[in-house]
Amino acid sequence: MSSTARAQFIRFAIASGILRFGSFRTKAGRMSPYFFNAGLFHDGAMLGRIAQFYADTLSAAEHEAGLRYDLLFGPAYKGITLASATAVALAQRGRNVGFAYNRKEAKDHGEGGTLVGAPLAGRVVIVDDVISAGTSVRESVDLIRGAGAEPVAVLIALDRQERGGTAEAPTDRSAVQEVRALFGIPVFSIASLDDVLEFLDSEQAGSSGLAPWRDQVAAYRARYGVAAAD
Repeated sequence: MSSTARAQFIRFAIASGILRFGSFRTKAGRMSPYFFNAGLFHDGAMLGRIAQFYADTLSAAEHEAGLRYDLLFGPAYKGITLASATAVALAQRGRNVGFAYNRKEAKDHGEGGTLVGAPLAGRVVIVDDVISAGTSVRESVDLIRGAGAEPVAVLIALDRQERGGTAEAPTDRSAVQEVRALFGIPVFSIASLDDVLEFLDSEQAGSSGLAPWRDQVAAYRARYGVAAAD
């Protein structure tokens, strides 16, 4: 997407409380000056708006990167609502695609199994909020390939551009880069941490009182970040 569209997403995430600034401990044990929590997309208006951003990003990937896909897959749990809402947003634009998702535990009655929704077939895009350790992507890829379908991309809201590992022992690659290397599929994001920094440099961030966080986020990026070109 364009830099303007990415900035619009950052503004929306901040206004909705999904992107916050403060002091937060990550799963890796790092103290981060920002936190992105897609679990807070918890009403119809917010979910509808984020779905439009996902659909915009998919459309850009089709036209600019030649992405072709037949189905959306949402990993449990956050990916379920994100994939289904994105399918609705695409249908509103005349692009009607199916979606499927998995259960954490297999159902032993009714249709049974761990998969729900459209049959896993064709070229599949995995839709999630962020990639942390890459576990949900790995499980999704296994499910999709096990069903005879082909995972062709991962679509996320925010690329943290952050190296994996722990605070004491960071790895050389980010979780996004690990996914690309392990599975050979591209990862498309609505925005990245660099877009957050660009917003914090803007006049709007200054007028909203967020500009002082810029140096802390930049320092975190310098310490744990991966190269922007990767």
